[in-house]
Amino acid sequence: MTAGSGVLLVLLSLSGALRAQEDLTASETCKAGFSEEGYTALISPNILQGERLLKVEFSSCLGSQGMQYETNSLDFKVRADGTVFATRELRIPSEQVAFTVTARDRRTAEQWDAVVRLLVAQTWSLHPGHKPQRGEKRDVALDPAQPPRDALRPWPQHQISGGLRRQKRDWVIPPINVPENSRGPFPQQLVRIRSDKDNDIPIRYSVTGVGADQPPTEVFSIDSMSGRMYVTRPMDREERASYHLRAHAVDMNGNKVENPIDLYIYVIDMNDNRPEFLNQVYNGSVDEGSKPGTYVMTVTANDADDSATANGMVRYRIVTQTPQSPSQNMFTINSETGDIVTVAAGLDREKVQQYTVIVQATDMEGNLNYGLSNTATAIITVTDVNDNPPEFTTSTFAGEVPENRVETVVANLTVMDRDQPHSANWNAVYRIISGDPSGHFSVRTDPVTNEGMVTVVKAADYELNRAFMLTVMVSNQAALASGIQMSFQSTAGVTISVTDVNEAPYFPSNHKLIRLEEGVPAGTALTTFSAVDPDRFMQQAVRYSKLSDPANWLHINASNGQVTTAAVLDRESLYIRNNVYEATFLAADNGMPPASGTGTLQIYLIDINDNAPELLPTEAQVCEKPGLNAINITAADADVDPNVGPYVFELPFVPATVRKNWTITRLDGDHAQLGLRILYLEAGVYDVPVTVTDSGNPPLSNTSVIKVKVCPCDENGDCTAAGAVAAAGLGTGAMVAILLCIVILLTMVLLFVVWMKRREKERHTKQLLIDPEDDVRDNILKYDEEGGGEEDQDYDLSQLQQPEAMEHVLSKAPGVRRVDERPVGAEPQYPVRPVVPHPGDIGDFITEGLRAADNDPTAPPYDSLLVFDYEGSGSPAGSVSSLGSSSSGDQDYDYLNDWGPRFRKLADMYGGGQED
Repeated sequence: MTAGSGVLLVLLSLSGALRAQEDLTASETCKAGFSEEGYTALISPNILQGERLLKVEFSSCLGSQGMQYETNSLDFKVRADGTVFATRELRIPSEQVAFTVTARDRRTAEQWDAVVRLLVAQTWSLHPGHKPQRGEKRDVALDPAQPPRDALRPWPQHQISGGLRRQKRDWVIPPINVPENSRGPFPQQLVRIRSDKDNDIPIRYSVTGVGADQPPTEVFSIDSMSGRMYVTRPMDREERASYHLRAHAVDMNGNKVENPIDLYIYVIDMNDNRPEFLNQVYNGSVDEGSKPGTYVMTVTANDADDSATANGMVRYRIVTQTPQSPSQNMFTINSETGDIVTVAAGLDREKVQQYTVIVQATDMEGNLNYGLSNTATAIITVTDVNDNPPEFTTSTFAGEVPENRVETVVANLTVMDRDQPHSANWNAVYRIISGDPSGHFSVRTDPVTNEGMVTVVKAADYELNRAFMLTVMVSNQAALASGIQMSFQSTAGVTISVTDVNEAPYFPSNHKLIRLEEGVPAGTALTTFSAVDPDRFMQQAVRYSKLSDPANWLHINASNGQVTTAAVLDRESLYIRNNVYEATFLAADNGMPPASGTGTLQIYLIDINDNAPELLPTEAQVCEKPGLNAINITAADADVDPNVGPYVFELPFVPATVRKNWTITRLDGDHAQLGLRILYLEAGVYDVPVTVTDSGNPPLSNTSVIKVKVCPCDENGDCTAAGAVAAAGLGTGAMVAILLCIVILLTMVLLFVVWMKRREKERHTKQLLIDPEDDVRDNILKYDEEGGGEEDQDYDLSQLQQPEAMEHVLSKAPGVRRVDERPVGAEPQYPVRPVVPHPGDIGDFITEGLRAADNDPTAPPYDSLLVFDYEGSGSPAGSVSSLGSSSSGDQDYDYLNDWGPRFRKLADMYGGGQED
């Protein structure tokens, strides 16, 4: 390698780094393409097959999905992740190999190119004091296991004629290989880097990049003075497979002395990872009867070690198979892909439904002595195919059904099928292939038992078919597998007997229609409405009766079904609908049990002219002067065409005043107009007879009287109010008399109201002449409330005693007294009750009061009662229970005679004494 070429490579590398930096800053615009236009890597002269050389990076802004890599070299290819590897074992004789890598987008067919240069690392022998000459090859010995005795000088000087001159020439350092999982001791020296200038000035060395000053940091370190670079801990290739560092040389002031140099460190893979299956249990299936070589399933195991080396090359093998029937080697596995296929014939689901296969994955290309292994379970289910046709359990079946019965299961057909139950290969399908040309039966499948249910879908007639001989064939929903033939037991015979039952008579011409004119007399024979008994093999009699005859117009003979009229049939009856009268009859046989059928007789009645026309309206009004308005009249007839219009309207000749005063004009076949003939007719109500005649044969006439009110009219032709009264037929005198009566009636009502108001006023103005405080009844009203008795009220019990003074009463003027007031005059002396009553003097006080009252003929009987008419509990007054009487009739009431004349009557009533 010449110095010029070395400088060129460094420049290319630097330019690639600059472009990568520019692409990073411009990532916001996301331009698709390789991360670099050219890639450079150092390789050894000898390359193994599958050896990974470098990795290219491509960005399509949408990810790497859909990208495809190609090269123009047969010796080197690119994997989907961008890894460049050798397709075969190579020895590179030249100093470099260059080829092009193409990235193609499969979706858009767009492509991008990048150049890959592989540089062959040469061995340089560096000895102290040796100065390389022009054109001399230089080898650098970098053995990580055996560090060089002398340091690597990547920044040498070159002497030319004319003296020493600095010539920039950067070295491309070959990759440094470090085995993973090294046991140390650490730190472990990898290489020493020195510059030729360290003989002149002190130089400080440093390294930067991932693993040095970027996470993970401090994996690599360097002695800043000596330039020795170390690895500080064991490496893990599965964590990171390579590191890219840059070595720097600066003076003590931090000024750059040399250009940075690239250092590539690769972690050498060790077989420290077992293959791992994606699943511990794999489920697959294969049809029974499959031929050898049929694909079953694929198992996959991944090894975290380098797949380009034997450490990550996994091989598969089957360890065990359970059950080992019909052969112990029913399956085989592709050692590289993990595809499991059948290797022997004889798979039969009816014998073995499932196989369990233990699969082992081993790295080191399957070397059981050095490789690491792992196992997984593959469960292979033998799926069913329709290789067993359904077969009837017997060749003949029998059933029985009564005639005229439908949707009845008459026989159950049982079958046997060894295929998978409740699958399309097992589900039975039945078909009647002969013996039922009219389609009386069908065979349905029971979804649970798979039996065939022979069902009647069309009623059978015993008189036509007494038995059926069916041939039924059974098959499956799914077609039979290739090479399987239908069994002769897939067809069976079914015998179905039909039993006779008593069938109801029926009317052959149900809804029988006859036509006749209305008005036929009672007793007229209309038709014979007879029924037929379908039981030809039974000697039975049929009897007839009416089931529905709304107008009760018909009669039917119970024996032969002859229908006659029981009344006159009227087409205009309410029971007629569209000129048709319907009646329903019942026909019953004498079977066991009896059966009956119904029939409907429809009678279409032809109209005859039996209804005279009528006129509408029956009342109307016209103005007293002709020409202002007229009366429109309409003729109506209950008959139908041709016994209706056109009608003829006429005024009778008698009385003569009708044709003198009125005139009638025909408007059309159904309408006419009635109006005044004279110039003026006095207001009033007039009966106008009008004769109307229809167009029947013979025609019918009718004279209708129309009440016409003749009244004065306004300019619009409407009757005025006065005119309406006048039209009612009242004269002026009658109207005056009616108004006078109304006035007299209103006057009487007014006088009665005034008299009632005066009487009410007089009643309210009357007042009591005694002061309300002196009224004993007022005092009584004050005690009509409920409470706790006399103890919770402030009563003055002294008021119960005889008043000592009556000045306020005696001082009143004569004549000014209440009617119920005791008269003023000589009064007996009532006993004076002490102010403070003694509990024992109440009885004496009452006795004395009664005696005084009895001897006073002017004292009302209620005065003494008013003194004691209050109630309460806990009263300081004594008990008056001695006044009570027993409910017994044996009590002696003679002592009441001693109380005075007023109690003597009570003594006679209760004591049995005689009246005075």
